[in-house]
Amino acid sequence: MLCCLNPDCPKPYNPDTNQFCQTCSAPLTLLRGHYRVTQILSTEGGFGRTYIAEDVDKLNEPCVVKQLVPQNKATWAIKKSIELFEEEAKQLQNMGEHPQIPTMYAYFEENHFFYLVQQWIDGETLEQLARRGGGWQEAEIRYFLLDILPVLQFIHSRSVVHRDLKPSNIMHRRSDGKFVLIDFGASKQFINTTEAIQGTKIGTFGYAPIEQMQGGETYPASDLFSMGAICFYLLTKSDPADLFIKHGYDWVTNWQQHLSTPISTQLIKVIDKLLQIERQHRYQSAVEVLKDLGTKQLPTLPNLSISLPNNQKLKDSLRTGVIILSLIAGGFLLGIFGFLLWKLQPNQQVINQSENTASIYLSPVLTLTGHSDRITSIAISPDGKTLASGSADRNIKLWNLFTGKELRTLKDHAAFVTSVDFSKDGKTLASGSGDKTIKLWNVADGKELFTIAQISAFVWAIAFTPDGITLASTSGNYVDGNDNLIQLWNLTNKQNIRSFQGHSSYISSIAISPDGQTIASGSWDKTIKLWNLASGREIFTFKGHTDKVNSLAFTPDGLVLTSGSTDKTIKLWNVKTGEEIATLKGDSSSVTSLAISPNGKILASGSLDKIIRLWSWETRQEIAILKGHSDRVYSLAFSPNGKLLASGSKDVTIKIWQIPEY
Repeated sequence: MLCCLNPDCPKPYNPDTNQFCQTCSAPLTLLRGHYRVTQILSTEGGFGRTYIAEDVDKLNEPCVVKQLVPQNKATWAIKKSIELFEEEAKQLQNMGEHPQIPTMYAYFEENHFFYLVQQWIDGETLEQLARRGGGWQEAEIRYFLLDILPVLQFIHSRSVVHRDLKPSNIMHRRSDGKFVLIDFGASKQFINTTEAIQGTKIGTFGYAPIEQMQGGETYPASDLFSMGAICFYLLTKSDPADLFIKHGYDWVTNWQQHLSTPISTQLIKVIDKLLQIERQHRYQSAVEVLKDLGTKQLPTLPNLSISLPNNQKLKDSLRTGVIILSLIAGGFLLGIFGFLLWKLQPNQQVINQSENTASIYLSPVLTLTGHSDRITSIAISPDGKTLASGSADRNIKLWNLFTGKELRTLKDHAAFVTSVDFSKDGKTLASGSGDKTIKLWNVADGKELFTIAQISAFVWAIAFTPDGITLASTSGNYVDGNDNLIQLWNLTNKQNIRSFQGHSSYISSIAISPDGQTIASGSWDKTIKLWNLASGREIFTFKGHTDKVNSLAFTPDGLVLTSGSTDKTIKLWNVKTGEEIATLKGDSSSVTSLAISPNGKILASGSLDKIIRLWSWETRQEIAILKGHSDRVYSLAFSPNGKLLASGSKDVTIKIWQIPEY
């Protein structure tokens, strides 16, 4: 798709093959010889349009192109617009390449229009994040401030005041969870921290302070007022612009009455000082705010709060290092942030999460909808690009993991789909169903390759061996619990290699060790069995759960097996000795699904209480709660790089979560 750059074109989109716009006949040439403009990103503001483009000289790397089209055609207005547009380019250039500020690639004039090309930030604005959920928690606000204030101090140290900080001008980057400061079109330079800039009144009512909107003066403290207004909006979902219309600046004197949940006295004092009407009573630098926030906060993703254990004995105390944010002009240290993760004593068997930490939250970055019944199983392809979902609606869907776009629907099962799994090369997808069949699909075109039908009962779980030659399945009758088998299938000749039998009830899950030598089976008979895959010999029976076993997962090194149960616990088992290592207690209801990150550092658990929990493998402590589903969570899957977690639920949605690094 090509986009016409004529700002007056009513239908700017054209096929890639067009040389001229099919609507207005404007030429569809590459901008500056190498920027292919493909989409209008926005037409807001008085400057003109913003586009998404591809740089053909950089392997079609995405970028943002801003086009200057002043709405006011008066000569003085055009001159002023060009002046401000060029100022934005200069400011971006002066920033260098700060990782949380878009990099400027080019500024030029072409065909009587001015263009500014800058880095594309893949993510969402604070405004978009806030609209999708409820008010933020205190820990989320703290993370936000700890992450963005050093960026603000950086631009102030370069003698720049942003002048238009608001939720739509701060983005949450999808790749690393960092906040990025955008839109420097209103920014101005100042001489030092006490001298004001006088001039055009630019800003947004409710977010800009009184000295900026009434006198056209801006200081670093002016940006800090805006930060206070943003925090207020994120906490309360009340728009300062609306409050300003009704009450003027008086709204800041009673902002606390809008809080729906309490926050700490410390954070109240920080926001109170940010929102002081008189500039002299406000914080004068971002460093001052950081100092009052303290340095014992654990940075993590937005909408994710991680609290440290209370009353927990330190052991191997310092786990992660010190973050040095930057130095301001004159030699002042911006801030040094350190954080500690405590470890439990290794011989501690039962870990009751409610006694150690507080609950904190992460919201999904994507929600996929399209199925008409509950999502029973999900899997992510080895290249991390495709997600497969099986549903009680009898269908399987393939999705683009990053965009959430549905790629195709695989239809041929006669009953609910219970399990899906990708082969290790990602070319084949297997699906098991209540119609007593297993189907193999070509992922590239969605066509069915063949069906394994010689099964006497419902297929409940399937898993490929690492070599992709063999598929394991469990089957059994849900009602009477008969025919409980584990079967191995040769995918070359579609024949059954062998069957394992030993459980006395429905086999809910299987997992194959990374080396392909061992298979584990979990059953509603409250036991887990470990089998030698080659011989079918039973190695161990793990007994310890007091109710049904619903899910299993091996660690990446294959040394530990995890199990989730209706008894509300997760157990860790030593695969070599058959001994129970630990029991994790934190879920308020049945544990239905488990997944372990590829680096082995995070264990994710889903449950009937609609919640997903993240556990630190090292400390055995719950480190985050993921809320977003409105019904029980049935399936979990990590992306190959561990940065994303997908979840399938009875609420008929699949949610994608961004996971921090540990």
